[in-house]
Amino acid sequence: MTLDTARKLVQEKSVDFFLCSFVEMSGTPKAKLVPAAHLETMAVEGAGFAGFAAGEIGQSPHDPDMASIPDFNSLTVVPWRSNVAWVAGDIVVNNEEWPYCPRTILRRQLKKCENQGYNVNIGVEAEFMLLKQDERGNYFPWDALDTLGKPCYDLRTLHRNLDIMTTLLRYIQEMGWYPYANDHEDANCQFEINWRYADALTTADRHTFFKWMVKTVAEETNLMATFMPKPFQNMTGNGAHCHMSLWDGNDANMFLDEQDENGLSQIAYWFVGGILQHAQALAALTNPIVNSYKRLVRGAPRSGATWAPVYVTYGGSNRSQMIRIPGPGDIECRTLDGAANPYLAIAAMIAAGLDGIENKIDPGTRNDDNLYEVPDTEIRQREIGYLPTTLDEALDHLEQDDVVKEALGNTYAQYYINVKRDEWQRYNLSVSQWEKDNYLEVF
Repeated sequence: MTLDTARKLVQEKSVDFFLCSFVEMSGTPKAKLVPAAHLETMAVEGAGFAGFAAGEIGQSPHDPDMASIPDFNSLTVVPWRSNVAWVAGDIVVNNEEWPYCPRTILRRQLKKCENQGYNVNIGVEAEFMLLKQDERGNYFPWDALDTLGKPCYDLRTLHRNLDIMTTLLRYIQEMGWYPYANDHEDANCQFEINWRYADALTTADRHTFFKWMVKTVAEETNLMATFMPKPFQNMTGNGAHCHMSLWDGNDANMFLDEQDENGLSQIAYWFVGGILQHAQALAALTNPIVNSYKRLVRGAPRSGATWAPVYVTYGGSNRSQMIRIPGPGDIECRTLDGAANPYLAIAAMIAAGLDGIENKIDPGTRNDDNLYEVPDTEIRQREIGYLPTTLDEALDHLEQDDVVKEALGNTYAQYYINVKRDEWQRYNLSVSQWEKDNYLEVF
């Protein structure tokens, strides 16, 4: 979208204000409210921010202000505030691209793809839970009637939540994202909404907006929505499964081979091989917080079914795999969770896949077993790798992976590792309720 188109939209849609937005390391959107009367200035100069106050974006108190330069291709009229438009931006400092900006990191990786003749399409399946808070400040699934041991697709519970779900679906339709499904997921009070895939940058922008929108709609009904990977020990966690494919300049799917038993081309297999080879390092981006690794565990929770990957494998329409082939010309990476910054995670996965193509990395034979039921001794005999079990372990792999670090930019990669090492240390220094329950009276 050009600036002229943005001007016309302001007039046609009666837009009075812009939320000029960006994300920092966590993927949390930040914004300034800019009157539409200042559209021209915002388009050139962006909205200014004191970066140190905004989160982990590589700035200290003594650094110059940064500016978010809007990308009008992302411009979205806020459905519940029709006179307000949201627009994602890229950070610049002193008129130069800022290497700590996650959106810039993804754009840089997509430019590399484009130079190699590839366009990347991405779809996402974003899961979330609706919670309520009791008088002690503890959160719990809000619907007291949602108690089934396997609540996935339960019609009664979905019906009780129709007001929220239909509101979200209407909003997504108004924005032109083409939603096609919504369901109750595997945990109590857990839901998922799916919309049509798009180019990688558009999907990352929409995923960011979607998480904000879901939280906002929930708040308006006195609930809290969370995308936290594992909010409750006894329930399935929140994933963000990522569908990927490469397309050429003629809008042809380069992952598609209808003659292949899996419907995948050789390029697609090499791409899968790259993701599998770099899987342990990718986990530091696709599963970026301490809590992420409480979702990536083997065994069934008491609510729902286990779908989170544990092993570095691929298979057909087999949900016990890290990479699933849901249909011809499409691969689904199942590691991503609700805490993943979509810009960083997608950039890293693309880099891994391109490395697979460049080096013709063989992903091996597909796995058709339910790996949750395969004994550990056989897993080892078959030389199947494991995903990391902690954030600390994932960071160790990231430190050793030049391909993934280069995708982030070596400066940002080291910054990311340092920030996450500090997070891990703060977690280990904290005293949990479990420790008190098990040790306080014993020792």
